Amino acid sequence: MSEQDTRQQIALIGAGPSGLAAARNLQKAGLPFQGFEAYSDVGGLWNIANPRSTVYESAHLISSKRMTEFSEFPMDDSVADYPSHKELQRYFAAFADKFGLRQHYRFSTRVQRVEPVGNGPAPLWRVSWLDAAGGEHSAEFKAVVIANGTLAEPNMPRFEGNFTGELHHTSAYKSAEMFKDKRVLIIGAGNSGCDIAVDAVHYAKSVDISVRRGYYFVPKYVFGKPADTIGGKITLPPWLKQRIDSRILQWFTGDPVRFGFPKPEYRMYESHPVVNSLILHHIGHGDVKVRPDIARFEGQTVHFKDGSSRDYDLVLAATGYQLHYPFISRELLNWQGMAPQLYLNIFAPRFTNLAVIGMVEASGLGWQGRYEQAELVARFLKAQASEPARAAGFAAKLTGPAPDLSGGYRYLKLERMAYYVNKDVYRRTVRAEAAALAGA
Repeated sequence: MSEQDTRQQIALIGAGPSGLAAARNLQKAGLPFQGFEAYSDVGGLWNIANPRSTVYESAHLISSKRMTEFSEFPMDDSVADYPSHKELQRYFAAFADKFGLRQHYRFSTRVQRVEPVGNGPAPLWRVSWLDAAGGEHSAEFKAVVIANGTLAEPNMPRFEGNFTGELHHTSAYKSAEMFKDKRVLIIGAGNSGCDIAVDAVHYAKSVDISVRRGYYFVPKYVFGKPADTIGGKITLPPWLKQRIDSRILQWFTGDPVRFGFPKPEYRMYESHPVVNSLILHHIGHGDVKVRPDIARFEGQTVHFKDGSSRDYDLVLAATGYQLHYPFISRELLNWQGMAPQLYLNIFAPRFTNLAVIGMVEASGLGWQGRYEQAELVARFLKAQASEPARAAGFAAKLTGPAPDLSGGYRYLKLERMAYYVNKDVYRRTVRAEAAALAGA
């Protein structure tokens, strides 16, 4: 690969769901690109063999397959409503094979640095990487698309005191065998924390779950159908939808406060709900005990903020993940506070040839939402050569003001919510911009 060749190519980082969505849309637009993937195969975190994968043996989607799949490549009817990581890895491998995407990638290749060469809004980008043998390489590219995922770098909080038992982040969890005959405390009741607590009850001597805030629990099935396929045909004002849906939810799950959870100090949809049909079942049966937030560690004793304490053999922090783009300066991504501030969660405001795919969260967004991000990126990059006036009109928007993507909801000011949007508003906005760039 000569430098002269690469200067006409786009560098694409990542071959997980977002990376494959980007590869497919760059391919459809006829834009030459070079993909880089640190692991030896596609699938990203859903490939459990990948050392950077954070899925575990029992991991399944928390959204249903029809609300998550790529529209142009539906999952087989034989695939479960909530597919396992094994089914999803097969799906991504089949997607890559169907469209011939593997040939565009350098696998077992870890990108080390991405830096602009020169000034202005559309510089060349020097990409430096290590190959499988540890050899160092670099080349210049006309644009960079970052799609290395958001769920690989553990967010491990600091605790007062020292715990002398086993202390892990959920990123290290693979099998419930690690809980065998142990007194287990799981910190955090998000989707992973609740899934893993359900796993642990079958192996552990005892299972507790420590929480600092209340949650809304959504069952996976309602009236025998995946819950995320029910409703949505009527658009309601946010305040009314929150009131109605939270009341309906209590009909199916009851009030989590009865089980020891704090009452949420926020309204439904202002944080990501917990989609789990079994955690309240096990709490109601005494298999899992709800504990308050942690005050400090002392040997194998955990002291809680209500003054109680208990001894544990293993503590597992289900405390989420941090955005992690270690190969590029935060300044270049306009990082402010907890996350980069990007136009439509995609475009760095200083540049017309630097984009991020997948740095977006929304209830029900699915991979098709990331696919539509990639479609917009591909159309913008293509328009810069074929429709410069249209491209310039869109480029003028990158520095703001940014559109309101909240849909009228007041999302919690948490790190994991820093790039949260309303699915319907977001997809509608992204599709409209992509259509405008295509002249539709």
